[in-house]
Amino acid sequence: MQRVRAAGRRFGATAVRTAVLALVHSGVWISLGAASVAVATMLLAGFPLDPVPAFVAFAATTLVYGLDRVLDREADAQNLPGRASFAREHGRALLIAGVALYLVAARIALAWGPPGLAAMTLPPAVVALYSGVGVKRLFLVKNLLVGAAWGLLPLGVGAYFGAIRSTGVVALAGFFAAMLTIAAAIFDVKDIEGDRARGVRTLPAEYGPRTTRRLAACATVGVAASVAAAVAASALPPGFLALLPYCAYVVCYSLVATPERGPLFYGFVVDGEHTALALLLFALELLG
Repeated sequence: MQRVRAAGRRFGATAVRTAVLALVHSGVWISLGAASVAVATMLLAGFPLDPVPAFVAFAATTLVYGLDRVLDREADAQNLPGRASFAREHGRALLIAGVALYLVAARIALAWGPPGLAAMTLPPAVVALYSGVGVKRLFLVKNLLVGAAWGLLPLGVGAYFGAIRSTGVVALAGFFAAMLTIAAAIFDVKDIEGDRARGVRTLPAEYGPRTTRRLAACATVGVAASVAAAVAASALPPGFLALLPYCAYVVCYSLVATPERGPLFYGFVVDGEHTALALLLFALELLG
């Protein structure tokens, strides 16, 4: 009986791991993260919860990461063999689904007027710069591009509600741009060997994972201090203090990031920061 139970536990653990890896490799998990940023923006900026901005964020991110997986297949074969294998088997279907979702989202966004049109032309442009033109080979440019792209998500939510210049929206755009720039640097820790072999200059490849971890943690503490100071000065409402646990989450994974950690750490834990924030905000909303 004990053997049967042990076998059952192993089977259950394997099934969970397989399901989580499928979420990570397919890009669904990171797309849920983008939708979570939209949800967090609505909750923190005082907008009513609406599924449309979250869907548009999910669809746009699905297309971006689907294209990236196709265009970066060669690099992934060395740095992320599991993801590359998944892309070879399911990449075409995922890309078709991403394009279909994107077209639906674009049709919705066009009703927002010029801001919506601009929002939907940016994802393909980001992919073209990142994987097509190859700006990721330029030192720190890749990190800044990733951060800027994610910083656009709160602005898209603001455009939907006609309040793109509101203090909360602008603050969240800056916050997520900064935090995703930091996360992109941590993500590069796992790719040190492959990046060095291909001549891609990243912070970990140039200065090592230890320095990268310290810089990421210090930068995150600086962002958290800025949020706390803005709330203390009444420049932001008290609800923005919910961003501090998010910063603590980032500090924790930054300090333990090593090249040996696999996709469950980088693809699920690191990329789970946005979903964790949305869940925290939902809990606070229910308790409040």
